[in-house]
Amino acid sequence: IPYTPEEYAAEARRAVDEGASQIHIHARKPDGTPSWEIEDFQAITEAIKAEVPDVIINYSTGAIGVPVEKRIAYLEACRPDVAALNMSSMNYAKYSRRRKDFVFKAVFENSFDEIIEFITAMNELGIKPEHECFDAGHVANLDPLIDMGLLERTPLQVSLVMGVNGGIRPTPRNVGFIADQIPNGGAEGEHQWQVIGISRDQWKLLGAALVLGGNVRAGVEDNLYLPNGEMAKSNGDLIAKARQMAEDVGRRAAGVAEARDLLGVPKRERSAA
Repeated sequence: IPYTPEEYAAEARRAVDEGASQIHIHARKPDGTPSWEIEDFQAITEAIKAEVPDVIINYSTGAIGVPVEKRIAYLEACRPDVAALNMSSMNYAKYSRRRKDFVFKAVFENSFDEIIEFITAMNELGIKPEHECFDAGHVANLDPLIDMGLLERTPLQVSLVMGVNGGIRPTPRNVGFIADQIPNGGAEGEHQWQVIGISRDQWKLLGAALVLGGNVRAGVEDNLYLPNGEMAKSNGDLIAKARQMAEDVGRRAAGVAEARDLLGVPKRERSAA
């Protein structure tokens, strides 16, 4: 897990070399402490762009107890290509059957007021939202936002996050079910969608998404282990496995320029980043 900007850049290079087109960033201080400070996002982004200049930069905006204004501030300062946008409030937890207890549990608040505030800011800044949906109802929350004219920049980028206690069960059958809730055609419609599989359930979920025509995300935020149980040495190991799975079902990883076209994310001028 990278802590310093240089480590983020090295991991980005490993991921892109194995087929990644988009780097999703949770900022940390060099000591590993999570950060929502502008200077940490800037330092990490500059290091990544120096190593892989064309890659799509995607910032997390999810947090518990961090004001929306603070999270919008680093979007305004750094102008990533994409920013994740959580689409509903929920119980957010990890449960240990061995311990017979929760590892952690919290209420993850993402009200419509907060969602609209984020979308409004992203629209003004030219940042593409990545709609993170942990259950079928979260996908349905797109409907009023589309009807209000807040999501006119298509195709939408919809991420189906599966494997968190409080969200939809992580089964291959549910990949098809939740993908079919995406507005305007479901899994085979006009929008781009991907599966984010949490923990070791990841691989069967990514396999289902690939067969159904979706995109996939892999990386150490979601899962540390390869399908054979071996711990990955880097994000690149996980991306390489996801790429192989895509090729095994007759698909291939899009290059960065191609991914920008598919997602509707034009390259920014370097000075605007």
